[in-house]
Order: sequence, then C-alpha cells, then structure tokens
Amino acid sequence: MCGAADGAFSPGRDRNLGGAEDRAAYLPIDPAHPRARTDFMLADAAPVAAITTAELADRFDGHGVVVVEADDPAIGAQPSTALPTPPPDEIAHIIYTSGTTGVPKGVAVTQRNVTQLFDSLAAGVELRVGQVWTQCHSYAFDFSVWEIWGALLHGGRLVVVPDSVTRSPEDFHALLVGEQVSVLTQTPSAVTALTPQGVDAALVIGAEACRPRWWTGGRRRVMVNVYGPTETTMWASKSAPLTPGSGAPPIGSPVSGRRCSCWTGGCAGVARVVGELYVAGAGWGAGIGGGRVDRIAVCGLPVRRIGGTHVSHWGSGVLACRRAAGVSRPADEQVKIRGYRIELGEIQAALSQLEGWSRRR
Repeated sequence: MCGAADGAFSPGRDRNLGGAEDRAAYLPIDPAHPRARTDFMLADAAPVAAITTAELADRFDGHGVVVVEADDPAIGAQPSTALPTPPPDEIAHIIYTSGTTGVPKGVAVTQRNVTQLFDSLAAGVELRVGQVWTQCHSYAFDFSVWEIWGALLHGGRLVVVPDSVTRSPEDFHALLVGEQVSVLTQTPSAVTALTPQGVDAALVIGAEACRPRWWTGGRRRVMVNVYGPTETTMWASKSAPLTPGSGAPPIGSPVSGRRCSCWTGGCAGVARVVGELYVAGAGWGAGIGGGRVDRIAVCGLPVRRIGGTHVSHWGSGVLACRRAAGVSRPADEQVKIRGYRIELGEIQAALSQLEGWSRRR
C-alpha cells in the first residue's frame, strides 16, 4: 500500500502494520486493481515510499517513490526503537472510493477518527481481550480498518485470511470454526454464501442493503447492521442487535458523536417521511487526497441550521426515513458490488475513453 506521506504497497494482508507504526499515512492499493487505476492513485496521492514485494516492484516505475521490498533481510537488522504516538489530527490512511465526477477520490482519515470509531460503536458487540477476529477484506476496502484495529486495539487475536480462502465458502467456514472466530465482519451478499453451523461469532454486517437469511439457525448469536460511507470513517449509525424474522434490518441510530437527519424539500426531522440522509458530527474525513479539496468542501456541504447552531452535514446520497424499522436505498446513481461503492458516473467516464463507444439513452 502507498502512503500520502510515506507508503506501502501490499500484495497480501500481513504487511500493513509497519506503516501504521512508523507514523506514516498509508494508501492501500490492491494488486488486483487495473494498472491504470494504480497509476492514477499514485499520481494523485504522491506517496514518497512504497513497501512491496519483488514481483510487484515494477508497479512503481516512473512514480518517483522509494521502493522497499518487504522481504529484504536488511529490514530485520534495523533498530526496533519505540516510536512516539502520532498526533490525533495526523492522517492515518487514504482510501480511494468511486467518484461522482468520473475519477476515483481519496478520502483522508485521521488517527483521531480511527480511534473514535471504536469508542462510538456500542451496539451489542463487546470489544474485549481474547477475542478472535478475521481480516478477510482488502486494505483498499475500509472494512479492513475495523477488522485490524478492532482486534489489535483491544487485546484480540487477528486471523489474516488468505485470498484463496475468502473465495471458497467451504474453506472460509472451516477457518472460522477451526480458529474459533468470535467477531466476523461481512457484507450481506458475502455472508449468504456461508453455512452458519458451528460458527459462534458475533456478526457485524454493512456496506450494502441487508436481507438476513443466514443468521437464523443454530444458537443465538449477536448480529448488528451498520451504515456509514468512507467519508465518515466507516460507521455513522448502527442497529440494535437484530432478531431473526423481524423484517428488513434498519440502519439504526447514530453512533456516539454523530447526528443523522433526513432532509426533503429543505426540511428536516419529519418522522416517516423519506428524505436524503445527512450525517454530522465526529468522524469526518480530513479531505480528499492530492490536496485538491479541503475538509469543508468535501464533507461540509450544505450547512444546515439545527438547534440554534450551524452544523455542517455530509449528504450521503441515500434515502432514509425516521422510524423504528427504517430502511435505506440509493438516491443517486450509485450501486454496490460486494460492498464497494460504485458511482455509475465513473463507469461512464471510463467507457467514454474507449474507441468506438458512444452513449445512448
């Protein structure tokens, strides 16, 4: 992976912590991404160093970064002096998401935002010493932030799941049972491919619409539905523990330090009326990578007056309504594929660059 200040490029899921420990902001780049997308991200975020393997080192040719091979024996000879704690407003990572303007956008997230994420999520999933977590998502997907630090900041054990295992429901199920995983994070579409028998993990689901059919058999388990875009450091709201057979899961209520409101026709707060969901409070990203847009322009539009004070809100592009069993659905040209947010404008922009392509209504 590559950092905006320092960086790394990860071919697997076990090479990330060094960048975080040395106060480097990291920019995750998935080796499975097309070369053109990788080149764009490197040019946009302008990392100064990259941690990679020998077989992937040529991905950085022409980008002016210092390439460090993770398997170089010389790394083990370096001093292991403890490093100072990073300031809370220092950038922790930049994750690129699909952009409405036709190009990907990098969302910069601070150290403070990452730590407050765990302080804010009191939703029936206790974070404690001795838990076993899986990391089964790409570093380029912000689920990985929750998976890694949910375990390591709370004295848990993190099981790094190989890519080949995540692609096999049978192998993944065997790993969950064999490692006695106690906290599992998945998208709803991914979890439906798994068999629940023998899996006693608490389940955190999110990143796409939820239709829980998987978590209905066997022993009673905790299942929580969460909602939040990358711009708000993952979770902005969470449901209470879900009960099988209770209907479509709601996206729940705001986590601590957040405020959610539904706006329609210039008005907010009308119960049972569908409107666009706006999010305010702690957890906003510090801006877009590459230094092109500041925090206010990214996350603070429009400014709404609530309770006698002006509060900057982030428009989610999602329709929601205030009710006990509230559901959400896309309000703009946005789709989800395995939890990844895809703006159709970006797809159209990419297609328009192909020879012989024309847009038809």
